[in-house]
Formats: sequence, structure tokens, C-alpha cells
Amino acid sequence: MAKAKKEETEGGITAYSVKTKTKNVPMVNPVINVKSGRYIAVGKDADGNNMAAILGKAKADEHIKSGHAKKGEGWEK
Repeated sequence: MAKAKKEETEGGITAYSVKTKTKNVPMVNPVINVKSGRYIAVGKDADGNNMAAILGKAKADEHIKSGHAKKGEGWEK
């Protein structure tokens, strides 16, 4: 299983694309899910390839408040 290295930049969430082997690829319309206490940003790149990035709670909340991502499954109501 390949690790998805991620970095958050000024515009939104970026991740490592395993398919194209490029770093800091921006996600298009990311959704942040909570699974087993981990915050996982799931989205696609500009070419339609699936991507995922692991985030901390603070970064996940920051991206949701700024409007760069939406809440997905697993969040407390």
C-alpha cells in the first residue's frame, strides 16, 4: 500500500499522486471523512485520478471552515 504524502497549501488540500508519481497535486472538490478517529481527505485530481490524504483534526477543521472541503461520513452531529 502506497503512502499518500500530503501538504496543505494556500488554496486547498494537495496530495501525492501514486498514478502519475507527482507531489503536491491539488485535489478537486475534496471531502473529509472520519474513519477510526482519522481525518481522511478524499478527492480527485484534474485528470480524474482518485487521491487521498491523511489530515490532523486542526487542519481538517481549517479546510472545512475556509470552504476548501466538505464534511463527509463519520463526523459527530
